[in-house]
Amino acid sequence: MSKRLRIGIIILASLVAAWVGMDMWQRFNTEQLWGYRPVLLFMAIWKVIQLSLTLKWNPVKPRWKYLSASTLSGILLALAFPPFPTTPLIFIGFVPLLWVEHELSKSDKKQGRQVMFFAYNAFVIWNVLATYWVANTAFAAGIVAMFLNAFFMAIPFWAYHKTKQITPRLGYAAFIVYWITFENLHLHWEISWPWLTLGNAFSQFPSWVQWYEYTGAFGGTLWALLLNVLILKCLLNFKSLVNMSTSGLIKEFGKILGLIALPIALSFWMYSSYNQKGNPIEVVVVQPNFEPHYEKFTIPDRTQLRRFAALADSVITPKTKYLVFPETSFGLVEINNPDRSPEHQMLKTFLSKHPQVTLITGADTYREFGPNDPETRNMRTVNRGGGVMRYEVHNGALQIRGGDYETEHYKKSKFVPGAEILPYREIFFFFKPLVDYLGGSIKGLASQPDRSVFEMDDIKIAPSICYESIYGYYNNRYIQKGAQATFIMTNDGWWDNTAGHKQHLQFATLRAIETRRDIARSANTGISAFINQRGEILQPTKYDEAIAIRGEIFLNDEITFYVIWGDMIARLALFTTLLFLANTFVKGRMVRK
Repeated sequence: MSKRLRIGIIILASLVAAWVGMDMWQRFNTEQLWGYRPVLLFMAIWKVIQLSLTLKWNPVKPRWKYLSASTLSGILLALAFPPFPTTPLIFIGFVPLLWVEHELSKSDKKQGRQVMFFAYNAFVIWNVLATYWVANTAFAAGIVAMFLNAFFMAIPFWAYHKTKQITPRLGYAAFIVYWITFENLHLHWEISWPWLTLGNAFSQFPSWVQWYEYTGAFGGTLWALLLNVLILKCLLNFKSLVNMSTSGLIKEFGKILGLIALPIALSFWMYSSYNQKGNPIEVVVVQPNFEPHYEKFTIPDRTQLRRFAALADSVITPKTKYLVFPETSFGLVEINNPDRSPEHQMLKTFLSKHPQVTLITGADTYREFGPNDPETRNMRTVNRGGGVMRYEVHNGALQIRGGDYETEHYKKSKFVPGAEILPYREIFFFFKPLVDYLGGSIKGLASQPDRSVFEMDDIKIAPSICYESIYGYYNNRYIQKGAQATFIMTNDGWWDNTAGHKQHLQFATLRAIETRRDIARSANTGISAFINQRGEILQPTKYDEAIAIRGEIFLNDEITFYVIWGDMIARLALFTTLLFLANTFVKGRMVRK
């Protein structure tokens, strides 16, 4: 590619970015959402940056092949995720990028920066194409989520390259364990954004991964990585394969086909032979459909709850045991004295007409500190009546029943970075203006140290709030506490009618398989549904409709292998990673000396 052509593409991409940016700004000022526009904006911006950084490249050198190959990797990985039905692309998504690293490693010169650049290019494209919709929630948060996450992804790939240079025989094994370790660490720190965990890609076809009840999503990650390495090796040895005998070819390709077919065949057998376990109960799920950007937090709570009640009344029967409302259905509720909230009293009155029904709902809640209560990390203060009120705020869930039953409370404890928590705020205190702009507080939301379940009439329910439902190990703790089913309360309308709410629903199917627990999912808008123990989605609602659905779920008491042992694959990968990194460091020092 000539320098003149590159400059022309940069100018064109800049014009596209400017046009889309102005269109988005106009829509923002007229209270319209951006839909799919962010993907075009971010791709144009990245193309400008990408080509600007490569202007000094000599067009004779093969750098453009590497750029094209890494771009292909990003596209393949994005297309492997929901809502696209092209999940098998996950088995070859890394192959072009691994080929780039292989070619660069042939050079005697140090190519760490080049490997980092091409890896970052692939991962930016993957993140933008798969998670562009985050920008509909908050533009700045979307930029951070996509471009910073791509940088985090590039680190284990760069580390794999360094290990392969120093100890070639560990190369591809290092790629696998480093990537799994990265995904595992990404689940546990405060800048946690594990949306693109490779194992999540198979949520589009839950019948392929019924063995997640043993391995969790990391089993899918390992499966995908192994196949990428095997397919790369076949491509690198193509000339040798051409000269092989028929039996040799069958052996080589048999490894790949077997590694694809056997897990799927095992899963299909498990899928066809699995029967729902436990006693059935009737549950009603309400999707009220209040647009979160412009309606949800401007319409009075009591007005909204009238719609909730009307929708619920239309489908509740004498057999209905539970009613589920979505995340932040109303608030604020003081958890030590919920009856101070008129909305809470309104719901108690409504439930008194249905004495057999227990409501589990999301709500904005807070706790007011007494004079002797110790200060917490999330404590806030406000002047009130000439004094200072000390309090903490939660994204909570409540279990409410009519009559004299006490209201139970759960605090959401896995937070969206930026909007709900400022990660490592002691270090990144200077991001306070951004957090304020996103509607959050530098104090963040208060959490609880462990999961808790709601219990009523000997039935135990896991209250999973929005973002929490994408964490496998996290949801295990509900089951270990005795939960027999899971209720997911979410508000997926933040992302507009794009891929985000579809991915969020699909990921929930993996939690059903891992724990073998039925799920009732209530979205403010998005897709509400029931999910059975095989991960099948039942009665999915449409986006942007106010509706209530009634279904039957089963209360299962059996515990899966994954619930007991958790992410064993990730722990083994972490141990192996430490050994590989120590080996790389020591041998690297010896080579330099």
